[in-house]
Amino acid sequence: MKPNLLRLCIVLTLWGLCSCSVSYKFSGTSIDYTKTKSISIDKFPIRANYVWSPMESMFYNTISDAFAQKTKLKVLKRDGDLQLAGEIVEYSQTNKSISSDGFSAQVQLKIAVNVRFTNNQNHEEDFEQRFSATAEYDSSKQLAAVQEELVQEMIDDIVDQIFNATVANW
Repeated sequence: MKPNLLRLCIVLTLWGLCSCSVSYKFSGTSIDYTKTKSISIDKFPIRANYVWSPMESMFYNTISDAFAQKTKLKVLKRDGDLQLAGEIVEYSQTNKSISSDGFSAQVQLKIAVNVRFTNNQNHEEDFEQRFSATAEYDSSKQLAAVQEELVQEMIDDIVDQIFNATVANW
């Protein structure tokens, strides 16, 4: 009798597992392309106390490219179904750690961007939010020597955060 009970449990377990299904969506976005066809992205001016002028165009190019490459949305200058606007509100550097001789050993760069997102198809998804990223470099190096690479890394991180918050709906 016990072997039959064991068989019954195995059959019920297998049947239960076979009846379950899991579905994944690999497009990375949750956009209904029948309703949403375009996105307009404004320039993000630098409103930080410390300014490195190439950052504005680096940010705009990176965010525009991300939406163009990862979605089927047409990127417009204005009047898109989705709209992104904002400003770079912080670009700063601070001492991260101190060496045994009392001098700075690591410097941390930080970028923060204020973003206003408008979904003209569903205004319940509208938001205004601040996104930020940091990167460290050895204080023995000059900022000018590492700035472009680190700024691009931070911009890539912030653009990923913005993309996920706006169209990926993670």
